[in-house]
Amino acid sequence: MSTLRNVQFRFQFSDWTLFSIQRPLLARAYSLDEAAAVAASAAGLQTLPTLPPGCMGLMLRSVPVADARVHIGMDATVKPPLLRYVMQCFPRYYIDMAQGFDDYRKKFSGKTRATLTRKTKKFADLGDGQIRWERITRAEELDRFWALARQVSVKTYQERLLDAGLPVDPGFIAEAKRQADADCLRAFLLFDGDRPVSYLYCPVQDGIVIYAYLGYDPDYLRLSVGTVLQWLAVESLFAEQRFRYFDFTEGESEHKRLFSTGHLDCANVALLRPTLANRLLVHSHLRFGRAVEALGNWLEAHDLKKRIRSWLRFGRGASA
Repeated sequence: MSTLRNVQFRFQFSDWTLFSIQRPLLARAYSLDEAAAVAASAAGLQTLPTLPPGCMGLMLRSVPVADARVHIGMDATVKPPLLRYVMQCFPRYYIDMAQGFDDYRKKFSGKTRATLTRKTKKFADLGDGQIRWERITRAEELDRFWALARQVSVKTYQERLLDAGLPVDPGFIAEAKRQADADCLRAFLLFDGDRPVSYLYCPVQDGIVIYAYLGYDPDYLRLSVGTVLQWLAVESLFAEQRFRYFDFTEGESEHKRLFSTGHLDCANVALLRPTLANRLLVHSHLRFGRAVEALGNWLEAHDLKKRIRSWLRFGRGASA
């Protein structure tokens, strides 16, 4: 299903948005099942919808692409032809939950399993050797979850830099409660004593658990509380024996790569009316992105990239 919305084309350096330009586009996010079907189909993308008045094109999110590189071209398969901008390519990671948790653990090397055990124990040692965490599934639990999780979210770089913290919109919360009433929501909280230090929020669609929002208190960065909570949550989800996949959705990170069992090569693709303004937008966005990538490669070669990213996110030199 496509929804008309103002889509932001962000000009970013790492997590820092310098400025953004928006376009009214029909936005469509592909589910993991839809993405897998497109990847397996020789026919490729489905027929695109007719653009309503005032709409400048479409934004297709997490759609599989054969040519996994950022580029600009014309899509002549639609009439009239549209400007096609493959603007971000990434592996879409997932966990296949058809296996049991014991089999899932075996996908990790002995060294990685030992690291996960060490991180979990290190956090447990903050208290009496026990980890306090909560699993939230019912609508009546969500007001408390939101109050506690928001205490963490306001401190995260996702909220400060990317406007991607846990939403506070009443409509979003009402939909979350509806999902919980239908047993289609899993949320998790991790505590240090009474202090919430990490949260994970996951709606469930057709047996697929969706990684929607993860946040952690930057004061606990060195204790890897996001990793600890993810590990506890995944074990809990496997124990239910009712889910098909855990979908990490779009974007690449070491966290997603660590926990996943597979991935699809996907991209975010903008299909725009080929106006002069749209051509200028996509070409400037592409060139800006390439310049930032070149700078990032230079910084990485000089062992500076992680330090700068950490400074942008947390204001100090700790590693993520």
